[in-house]
Amino acid sequence: MLDTLDLERSLDKSTYKSQMETLMRSLRSLQKSCWEKKLPMIVVLEGWAAAGKGSLVKKMVNYMDPRGFTVHPIWPPNEQEQQYPFLWRFWQKLPSKGSIGIFYHSWYTRVLEDRLFERVSSGEIPTVISQINAFERQLVDDGSAIAKFWIHLGRKELKHRLKKYAADPLEAWRVRPEDWQQEKRYDQYINYAEEMLVQTSTGPAPWTLVEGNCQRFSRVKVLTQMAATLTEALDRLHIQAPVIPALPPQEHLNPAEPNLLARVDLNLCLSKDEYKQQLRHEQVEMRKLQMKIHEAQVPVLVLFEGWDAAGKGGAIKRLTDALDPRSYIVHPFAAPTDEEKAHHYLWRFWRWLPTAGTIGIFDRSWYGRVLVERVEGFATEREWHRAYQEINEFEAQLTSAGYVLVKFWLHLSPEEQLKRFCDRQNDSFKQYKLTDEDWRNREKWSLYEVAVNQAIQRTSTPNAPWTIIAANDKYYARVKVIQSVAEAIHSQLKRR
Repeated sequence: MLDTLDLERSLDKSTYKSQMETLMRSLRSLQKSCWEKKLPMIVVLEGWAAAGKGSLVKKMVNYMDPRGFTVHPIWPPNEQEQQYPFLWRFWQKLPSKGSIGIFYHSWYTRVLEDRLFERVSSGEIPTVISQINAFERQLVDDGSAIAKFWIHLGRKELKHRLKKYAADPLEAWRVRPEDWQQEKRYDQYINYAEEMLVQTSTGPAPWTLVEGNCQRFSRVKVLTQMAATLTEALDRLHIQAPVIPALPPQEHLNPAEPNLLARVDLNLCLSKDEYKQQLRHEQVEMRKLQMKIHEAQVPVLVLFEGWDAAGKGGAIKRLTDALDPRSYIVHPFAAPTDEEKAHHYLWRFWRWLPTAGTIGIFDRSWYGRVLVERVEGFATEREWHRAYQEINEFEAQLTSAGYVLVKFWLHLSPEEQLKRFCDRQNDSFKQYKLTDEDWRNREKWSLYEVAVNQAIQRTSTPNAPWTIIAANDKYYARVKVIQSVAEAIHSQLKRR
């Protein structure tokens, strides 16, 4: 691909000045439209060292409203960022709806510089490429516009610019040892870049290859394509998509689909004495495992989903009772805030992932997209349908990064739920737990039952399986939850 570029292409000063004035006015107008239409824009600038990315960014932002964009210079991950999956730090920097995020280098450092300096092995590259493509597709599907640029230099020009910058007292500090290595290992680096460009230039997020020997030409080409990408994305917003009638709510599973919840033996129970004995044993084991995951720097994430009044809170309380509170965090997720709604729905969950060596416990999770948001109509049919793939991709990234991921659905019968609702209603200390929403959800039991079965079936993978807990008996459910978490951690530690 890069061999096809004509690096001799150039612009004279007069033409450059005229075109830049027109482009900058256009970009300022497009930025205003982005804000009005709540369109998020992501600009990725990659290419050789000294290719002019910094001066390009400076030109770009001089004409734009500084309240509507953020420039993210990407350096090697710091100590905190190294404790998460590699895309974590980029999720934190994604622009909200209506804003523009400019990435001076990006997630592609993982398959370029990290690969060149053997911080990532060649065997890991296919997985990284797959994760990047999924990341960008998810953002575009959610409404973002992405413009990616590779600014290319010939080897002679690269060497010339590095020497020029190194000799300038005001610029020398920008020239890193890694930049000289790009020139020294030019052929190897260009092969990595070619492979990356071929495998990540996708329909949702194609690359624009830019001839960089003439900075005037490269600036005009980048800004022209950026304006075109924004214009196309804004035009798509004006085009009315054909109205697809929503299917009637599915109250019954297709006969070909398994009813996983119906297979659960809700008669499983423990006596009070058995409960006390087993609970104490499992809690002691969990405390030992907490020390081991700290030593091995293994992150653990436990998700709790289930029917209202199924005992999620009680199970979480018993799971954490024996743990050191400095090394775990419980995060309850309610309806998203305005800030969270301004991002991809997975954004708020990426923010709260546990670090290496700690335990994160989520009371509700990203499964809200295919459960409550599906049933209550907060997500469109298209959104919750594609969420199954997005969730599987997200969880695959977590487990490939070494996370122990445990997913619980706490299941009880409608009769047991009604009994617990009534108990709460008649107990002044528990009345706060019962809301009008709980009663409304109960009326939609059959709809939720279908959604739960389909969610479990479509997102139970070898590395992130579901565990369905029989929760009619709280004693049994609490012990089973702790046992399941311990087994998952043991299994991970054995594989290390």
